[in-house]
Amino acid sequence: MKNMVEQYDAIVIGSGHAGSEACLALARLGKKTLLTTLNLDSIAFLACNPSIGGTAKGQLAGEVDALGGEMGINADKSLLQLRMLNMSKGPAVQSLRAQVDKVTYHTEMKRTIERQKNLDILQCEVAEILTENNKVVGVKTSMGELFGCKAVVVATGVYLNSKIIIGDFTKLTGPNGYEPSTMLTKSLMDLGITIRRFKTGTPARVDGKSIDYSKFELQPGDELNFSFSATNKKVKNKLPCYLGYTSEAMHDVIRQNISRAPLYSGKIHGIGPRYCPSIEDKIMRFADKERHQLFLEPESASTDEVYVQGISSSMPADVQRQMYRLIPGFEQVKIMRFAYAIEYDCIAATELKTNLESKKIDGLFFAGQINGTSGYEEAAAQGIMAGINASRKLDNLPAVVLGRDQAYIGVLIDDLTHKDITEPYRMMTSRAEYRLVLRQDNCDIRLTELGHKIGLVSEKRYKIYKRKLKQIEQINSALTEVKNPSSLKHLFVAKNESLPKNGLTLRDVIKRSNIDIFDVVAEFNILKDMPKNVLEYVNTEIKYAGYIKNENAQIEKNKLTDNIPLPDMDFNEISGLRIEARQKLNKFKPATIGSAKHIDGVSPSDISVLLVYLKMKGKI
Repeated sequence: MKNMVEQYDAIVIGSGHAGSEACLALARLGKKTLLTTLNLDSIAFLACNPSIGGTAKGQLAGEVDALGGEMGINADKSLLQLRMLNMSKGPAVQSLRAQVDKVTYHTEMKRTIERQKNLDILQCEVAEILTENNKVVGVKTSMGELFGCKAVVVATGVYLNSKIIIGDFTKLTGPNGYEPSTMLTKSLMDLGITIRRFKTGTPARVDGKSIDYSKFELQPGDELNFSFSATNKKVKNKLPCYLGYTSEAMHDVIRQNISRAPLYSGKIHGIGPRYCPSIEDKIMRFADKERHQLFLEPESASTDEVYVQGISSSMPADVQRQMYRLIPGFEQVKIMRFAYAIEYDCIAATELKTNLESKKIDGLFFAGQINGTSGYEEAAAQGIMAGINASRKLDNLPAVVLGRDQAYIGVLIDDLTHKDITEPYRMMTSRAEYRLVLRQDNCDIRLTELGHKIGLVSEKRYKIYKRKLKQIEQINSALTEVKNPSSLKHLFVAKNESLPKNGLTLRDVIKRSNIDIFDVVAEFNILKDMPKNVLEYVNTEIKYAGYIKNENAQIEKNKLTDNIPLPDMDFNEISGLRIEARQKLNKFKPATIGSAKHIDGVSPSDISVLLVYLKMKGKI
């Protein structure tokens, strides 16, 4: 290109959680990379809640770490409080969630990116993606500067033509008053990319000094043996959160002013998430509910701002002042930032391959909320995969595509690229059919070897993983020791277990309902030097061995058909398929039988027809 400023291997557009992981992955894999951002102060900015993790999201953050990403490391650096959700339930649905210091999180990630070899950062607005013969050749900024590259990762978050809405007030702006991107959408449309309009929202931030905390329930962090990153042995809780509730008086104010709510007046046109409705939507949809939960979450140790989780709203400012002060404990509360809804442009992710590359433009990758997802963790997961696959494309290596049985990341990307996402997509444990083997405690066991093979996992990180494998082996070996009934009597009586007639291995002892591995460690004075998180992992593997075995058997059974490739063909040629199945298969062009299974509108009987057809054609 003439007048080109500089040539790069890859350019990442956007510096949120997807863009941060994508640029780091590319640079760490040896690619000369440029990260462009509308504002350097928005790098890894926590635009909504000041937290990392949550149900299923904790697994995503753990998987990013296992692959060699940065989110888990950064969350541990900036942690204010850590909790394991769903502790009263089984390990399949337990997930880490951390309150993090949003100032520290941004600062630490920005520092990491600035110090990364092979990585440049430029504050600018990318206005156009340049192509030749449907291949990426560079980008053009709003100031007319040209930068050449062979791969682009678009990770613009919610900034494309973003508009905030507070009652009748609207403004073209991104989160927190940051400038929106107003030019790139047209470039994407010119390239044939389908654009959609989605919406999300955020609650008000209030002055912590104006809160009567005595009317809220203290929510301290858990003393856990876990951290988000395997590179950290343990993290400490620093600040508490608080649980509170709305009031009927607050609900009345919302009902009386519901005609002024943009969601009901028609002011909002974007599609929002069902699973995270605004407080006005909750009040109208669940009219019989007397109160709704809310959580007070500190934004940072360096500010008095408090995030009011559960009270997302786009009501007018005067209504917000009334309704917030009707929350018990908020009688004198002072709003520092009003709640708002935000609309933004995103794409139809079904137009992407499973490596997150556009089906239409060679070398053009997409990651994060632009793909119609919601959440920092979903964004980071896509970002690291887009960075990995953009790098591998530049090296003419096969794409890395995680299966639904390998990672929540695999479920996420498979869903995005094979289902019509009609609202912001959020990862939930219910979306993963193999969630017992995709646990929070085994992210590193599942993915670190792959991350090392790709080249992202450092030797230091890999040694930690190998040490854990050795510790697991040592623990399992020690648990083969057989104990006679007399030596078990004290423990079994204390734990209200019936004494066996014959000797048991310590492994079999742990299988008893009321006994766990820590009881065995204390009773027989063994394995004292083993890390508690590793002991907990082995305990889960023993306690749920039968269920895990059954799930693995189902995975192996499904692999017999799921990995069978599907040719690029016109599915109308297969007469036995239902009309809807033909239409959906032609639209999504799944690469395998497994991907076809997860397309809405493709039934088990359609899969059977496909298998018969492939067999007739000698493909299987």
